[in-house]
Formats: sequence, structure tokens, C-alpha cells
Amino acid sequence: MNFSVSEENYIKSIYHLQQQSETVTTNSLANEIQTKPASVTDMLKKLQAKKLLEYKKYKGFRLNATGNKIALNIVRRHRLWEYFLVTKLGFEWDKVHDIADELEHVSSIELIQKLDAFLNYPQADPHGDPIPDVNGKITVIKQQSIADVPVKRNVIVSSVSNQSPEMLELLKHYHIGIGTELKVNMRLSFDGSIEIKVSKYAACIISEQVAKNIFVYHD
Repeated sequence: MNFSVSEENYIKSIYHLQQQSETVTTNSLANEIQTKPASVTDMLKKLQAKKLLEYKKYKGFRLNATGNKIALNIVRRHRLWEYFLVTKLGFEWDKVHDIADELEHVSSIELIQKLDAFLNYPQADPHGDPIPDVNGKITVIKQQSIADVPVKRNVIVSSVSNQSPEMLELLKHYHIGIGTELKVNMRLSFDGSIEIKVSKYAACIISEQVAKNIFVYHD
């Protein structure tokens, strides 16, 4: 079954909202897509006609098994393109999201399979998000935010939840990227800010808000 660019954008947005809530409301999707609720309602009717949604009265809707499979395929294409742009074309990690948003709609199965093989089957994109495999399976990494890491613990950055260009630019300023090794030196009780040490660089202080968006695993 073929889908328009607009339909794929809706499917992907519903998928991402499902990660935060069991069901998705028309208003939350309208806010995510940045469009009017009436336009969302029209699209939902189209997706329902294509048998991609489950609807629960008074609660909202979610993708069914078929819808989830399609969403994971779109996410897979997006994250593979991000990985390609950063590792092969030298793009900075804060510059690739919008480009990958366009490339993800190139749906040639053969192209994506060859791209995956060319990249040697990466498991995570440049922001640490897992890349679904050809069957839609995702490898889950056990991780926690820096805000929850004990003091004096050495950790390795595994992913970033807030991937806005502004956040990624800030992390670049602090020399923090996926795979960066750092140590939590101290936590300041006044506002929850944290002092961290990144390899050869001087120790720096990050806010609790920033810390909650940086996920790590132990070495």
C-alpha cells in the first residue's frame, strides 16, 4: 500500500506520541503536526479507512499492528538517512533532522536495504535513537538520564531525548556527543544543576533540565 507524504508524516507523529501516552487525542496530534484539529480529523478518517488505527471512545486513538509496522518502517528510513548524513557526508548532528524528514519518504525497499548494508547495519542513529531492523525490531539499551546518575560515576552518553537544534548546539559547546565518556563530579542542591567532567576539557556545570535530556549507560 502506498501513502502520501502527508499520510506518512501523520503516521510517524502518532507513533511518536504513542511513546508518551497509551492513546493519542486529536488536539495533541494537531499540536504535534502544527495544524487545525479539523484537518487532523479528516486525515484520521483516511487512515481509519486504510485500517491503520484503533479508536477508543472518549479516550482517543492509536496505531494498530499494521499502522505500527508502517510507522517503524518510516522511522527506520529516517534514522538510516541521519546516520548516512553524519557519518558519510560529514553533516553535524544538529543539521540532519530536516533533511532526513525529506529523504524518509523515498520508500524504495531495495534502496533502503542497500543503504543499511552500505552503513554496515547500524543499530542507532547519530542521536542515539535505536534504528529498527528490516523486521521492525528495536534493540533497547538500558540507560538513565545524567540527572539520576550517582556522583563520582563514570558514564558514556548513549542518547539525547531533546533533539532540537538548540539543544544539540548546546551539547556540542560542552563537547558532548553520542559515545562521549564523562564523569559526574557533583550535584548542587540549590537548583539540581550538575558538574560534569568530559575527558581533557575543564569541568563544567549543566542545568538539571539539560541533564534530564542526556541519557547514559555505565562503562
